[in-house]
Amino acid sequence: MTEEQMKAIVKKVKLLPLFYHDDIEVCKEIVKALYTAGIRCIEFTNRGPKALENFKLLIEDRDLNYPDLVLAIGTIQNQKEAQAFIAIGADFLISPFFDQSIADAAYLHKKLWIPGCMTSTEIHMAAHAGCDLIKLFPGNVLGPGFVSAIKPLFPSLSFLVTGGVDTSQENLTAWFNAGVVGVGMGSKLISDNFLTSKNYSAITSETKKALVIINTINVM
Repeated sequence: MTEEQMKAIVKKVKLLPLFYHDDIEVCKEIVKALYTAGIRCIEFTNRGPKALENFKLLIEDRDLNYPDLVLAIGTIQNQKEAQAFIAIGADFLISPFFDQSIADAAYLHKKLWIPGCMTSTEIHMAAHAGCDLIKLFPGNVLGPGFVSAIKPLFPSLSFLVTGGVDTSQENLTAWFNAGVVGVGMGSKLISDNFLTSKNYSAITSETKKALVIINTINVM
């Protein structure tokens, strides 16, 4: 799949769940719960010692059970990590910041890379490197007002936001009305309480509710 096709998928899904867990069986249950809710694009974050091993197993599980599911790897912090996850089949890469070496690795392998930015200078650098889909992070610090303020400066760019996004209609409406094309959601969607109690059906239920709200906002 080309970078443009991958970007189109990310913009279409609008909700990007993200998570990490050491236990691969828990990871598989989370993916199953999200998929059952209608999710077709998931970010597995590179935030633990088993990230590479578990992501490889999730790719295998995806290929067997969910062939239409896109699996991204997040929290990529350097070129070495980018290359390692590309090698095992990551559909695209996401980072919490802009780094030219990651941009180079993604370009070499023709993979979509979504850098994280917090300032207009960082957004400008990312755009200059060829990125036109940017993650605004952390959203809880920036706020929807930041999106509204910077969009006119970068009319050709599209923005996702992660951090500070929850499942309430008020919060989601504020972000999409500000102009983001999608939101990333972690613990607000896949809560520790659900995981501790193995209440995976609750993850499905919360995700469905969020998708209904998001789809309603985006047809208004």
